[in-house]
Amino acid sequence: MKRSVTAVACLMLCFISGFAFAQTTLKYNVNGSSSWVPYYIPNAPENPGILGEIVPLLLAKAQINIEKHNFPPRRTNYALDNGLLDFDFVSPSWFPNNDLGELFVQSSALLAIQENIITLKANAKDWQHADQLTGKAIGTVRGYLYHNDAEFTRVDFISERELIIALEKNRVKAAISGDLPALYWAKQLNSPIALAAIHSKGDLVMRLRKEHAALLPQINAAIAELQADGTIQHIIDKYTLQAVFEQTK
Repeated sequence: MKRSVTAVACLMLCFISGFAFAQTTLKYNVNGSSSWVPYYIPNAPENPGILGEIVPLLLAKAQINIEKHNFPPRRTNYALDNGLLDFDFVSPSWFPNNDLGELFVQSSALLAIQENIITLKANAKDWQHADQLTGKAIGTVRGYLYHNDAEFTRVDFISERELIIALEKNRVKAAISGDLPALYWAKQLNSPIALAAIHSKGDLVMRLRKEHAALLPQINAAIAELQADGTIQHIIDKYTLQAVFEQTK
């Protein structure tokens, strides 16, 4: 009888916990950045970008409701720090010592990501080592995180697109960008840029406010399922194969 009561209690607890999770609504910034192409593509509901497609699928599979917001990039970190948003996607490699901070927990890896020093092809030979950033004025994107930005002078622009234009117009000699956004905009602008030294390399993870840490098992299980069935890779290929092909032709 005791065992039966215990089993019933466990079932009730699981039901209550599951109900609580199902009722949880996590707030996130629908654009992540207003122009982090091809991860987020603004004003393109049919093709919203890699994360633009993955995020709703991931949270639906985890049975977690989401509430979309549209904050400007420079306000996103403030909103996360102050609970106005509940999660975003970042790479620990963007942070000093890979530490996301005491306010957050992180999911398992969603996909690999790389950041490069980018420059015009004619100048690429001068930027083959990450330590060449030290003391220099370097193009960056406003609101983005860079693990070593105390070592150089940030020259902020509003997007990766503007970084490419700044290189062309000689406003900066080098900038830091994700490899795929740089390739995408170089192709769009017909600009002869080069991917020089790797600035950071790692994985994108969900950065989740720690008061929602109990949801991580659901989230990680959903990530594993979307990876196993090929959904994540299919979405990545949809947005990246053409950019990589154009770079290697």
